[in-house]
Amino acid sequence: MAGMAAGAVESLTGTPFELIKLRAQVTSASRITTASSASENKAVMPAVSKLLRGYTPDMKALNNAVGMLSILNSKHSNMVSAIQEYPWMMTGSGRPPPVYDVRRPSEIISLEGWGALWRGLRSGVARDSVFGGIFFSTWELLHQVMLNWKAAGMDPPPRYDEEICPLSPLAVSLAAGFSGSVAAAASHGFDTAKSRSQCIVLPKFVSMERKLLKWKTPGKRFEKLTGIHPADRNILFRGIWLRMARSGIASFAIVGSYYFSITHLVSSN
Repeated sequence: MAGMAAGAVESLTGTPFELIKLRAQVTSASRITTASSASENKAVMPAVSKLLRGYTPDMKALNNAVGMLSILNSKHSNMVSAIQEYPWMMTGSGRPPPVYDVRRPSEIISLEGWGALWRGLRSGVARDSVFGGIFFSTWELLHQVMLNWKAAGMDPPPRYDEEICPLSPLAVSLAAGFSGSVAAAASHGFDTAKSRSQCIVLPKFVSMERKLLKWKTPGKRFEKLTGIHPADRNILFRGIWLRMARSGIASFAIVGSYYFSITHLVSSN
């Protein structure tokens, strides 16, 4: 339970940093085409220039959108200028800007609101809680098994664990690495769901519209609770072996370096 609580707190405090890091990684891996010199001279609305640097409006698509909305009875004095203030209308398909154009904290807050910094929080809490709970419980179980195995040949049998000789740092580190791999495998689906949700740009006006229309979150009850989208069911476990290897090696290195420091640095003083 302590590991699960610690994982939940870690997810709550680290989600904004993880979102910014993930979008920076997507940006570095994306091929962003630059506008031609002829199109750079076109005027771009201030809101678009802030969120979509170097983007050239598709005037044909914009005129089509204005034509479809012109039949509406509106009291707005200048509907065209108002429509141009919505950057996701400028793509011609009604889609929001790509994730690599909304990556900085100021851009995220301006377009998506403060709540976007904690997008994927439910998946993150589930991931870190499952990881922390399974990691510490598995590590403690392996630690106790190794102590019992070491105490099997002692005469008289020890009454307390403190009477048993300390375990080898290598054995403890290997147990931590194995526990990290098991915990990573159990929580990988939630990690994928969180990464997928953080790579989606959802303007705050669209979120407000969904609340007003009372959109229902798709998926089963467990998926709604943990923030998993039904469309991601077939890809939840992609890259699981890489994450297991990363968590196992990281856990082994952290515990091993800790015991190395205690043995060679603290004891020498």
